[in-house]
Amino acid sequence: MNRKRPGTGPLTVTVFVFPGVRLLDVTGPIEVFASANEFGGHYRVRIASADGAEVITSAGTRLSADLRVDDVREPYDVLVVPGGPEWETLIKDDALLDAVRQLNEKARCTASVCTGAFLLAAAGLLDGRRAATHWRQSRQLALRFPSVQVEPDAIFVRDGPMMTSAGVTAGIDLSLALVEDHYGAEVARAVAKDMVVFMQRPGGQSQFSVRSRVPHTRQEMLRRVLDAVTENPEANHTLSAMARRAGVSVRHMTRLFDEEVGTTPARYVEQVRLEAAQVMLETDDDPMSVVARRTGFGSPESLRRAFVRHLGVTPGAFRASFRTTGVGTKGSVSEAVSP
Repeated sequence: MNRKRPGTGPLTVTVFVFPGVRLLDVTGPIEVFASANEFGGHYRVRIASADGAEVITSAGTRLSADLRVDDVREPYDVLVVPGGPEWETLIKDDALLDAVRQLNEKARCTASVCTGAFLLAAAGLLDGRRAATHWRQSRQLALRFPSVQVEPDAIFVRDGPMMTSAGVTAGIDLSLALVEDHYGAEVARAVAKDMVVFMQRPGGQSQFSVRSRVPHTRQEMLRRVLDAVTENPEANHTLSAMARRAGVSVRHMTRLFDEEVGTTPARYVEQVRLEAAQVMLETDDDPMSVVARRTGFGSPESLRRAFVRHLGVTPGAFRASFRTTGVGTKGSVSEAVSP
């Protein structure tokens, strides 16, 4: 992408909104571009809806539009297509998809946030391209649009003039990358520091979902086994129990895991249980005995050993670290956002 230096005129960003759009998918990128204007950037951001009317977001907040889709007649720089929780309904809306195509025709770069990738895919704009979306929906994107090469662990993906990002706040990461393309790393770094976010966040989406990292298997019977583990990690998932449910031998089940999943049944079950425990520790105040029981570890000691072995911290330390905003802790903003 050509880098545009300050003083050469504004870059126009058009954010497309529709009923049910996710609010942060819209406001996150807008905040990045608005903040960039304080540090040497020159963006003009406008919100477009199909008919120019306000829309109600999935959070119930009203968003005003600056113009109709039909009013966008001149070429512009960046189109942002947010997502929404009702993406399955949105991709069946022909008028909505036509609006996305119409806006894309005038844009030099088109970027989606979260499930906005489904709108781009349904509009035929991601055919033959690599793409990312929220880890919970990455498998669905791959299944529904086989011509799209889904990268389930990516925070954002750039393929030619198309950019797609992972869940919700990843739209901020994507927007920072655009600011760096347009105005350089110093401006992007200043924006990241101002917003107290990572210039480049560590890791990918693999920290969020074991199941999303498992390759799509051709074995329907194995898919049922994998889904059963993730849906109810506290159940009996010994090798013999899984083989019995699938109606195959223990040896055959072991071979299927090796060939299709790339790990052993025991390791897969432990990873799923570990992830389930992480979610409980981040979101609930249940005692460790309850967390261990509900996630299939049985005892707090077994839970502790798994955390130390895989994460290098105890469950208690994990809960303390991931359930605080960091207020009152040592460390500067520049340390938090340095690349």
